[in-house]
Amino acid sequence: MVLPWLSVINSLTMKTTTCEILQILSRDARSTHEAIATQTGKTVDEVKATIARYEADGVIKRYATVVDWEKAGVEEVTAFIDVRVVPARDVGFDAIAARIARYPQVQSVWLVSGGSDLRVVVQAHNLKELANFVAEKLATIDGVTGTVTHFLLRRYKEDHSFYLEDVEDERLVITP
Repeated sequence: MVLPWLSVINSLTMKTTTCEILQILSRDARSTHEAIATQTGKTVDEVKATIARYEADGVIKRYATVVDWEKAGVEEVTAFIDVRVVPARDVGFDAIAARIARYPQVQSVWLVSGGSDLRVVVQAHNLKELANFVAEKLATIDGVTGTVTHFLLRRYKEDHSFYLEDVEDERLVITP
């Protein structure tokens, strides 16, 4: 006889392990199956099967390298553009968001709460290119009623990676 609460516990344990695997990969996509198995207490074959299933199901979208472009000597302008839109009948915000997402300059598009509807992250080589994108492409889309642009001034942490140089702790040691 299978106890009903046992299947619930097994399901929760499996979800927890799966989340652990995804969290490990989100922090370091180069983590080996062996390292993940050690950290989660699962076998290497279980880890491989779980990762393969999530790749096939589209849960894992892609593996990425986080690059500090400033250190690499590449000058870029990053902007966060808040976009107000009139949602389209039967598709809401999806049609406009999908159209915006197709532009190569666009890194991310999110539906957000607050004073705007969409937040768009754009990267350009310079301010002129960014201004042209906003004025000629983004603002001219049917349904876009306004934009507010915020520029990235300095990156401190992104995708679990710190961009600050290691700073020596200069605080005095206090003992009881």
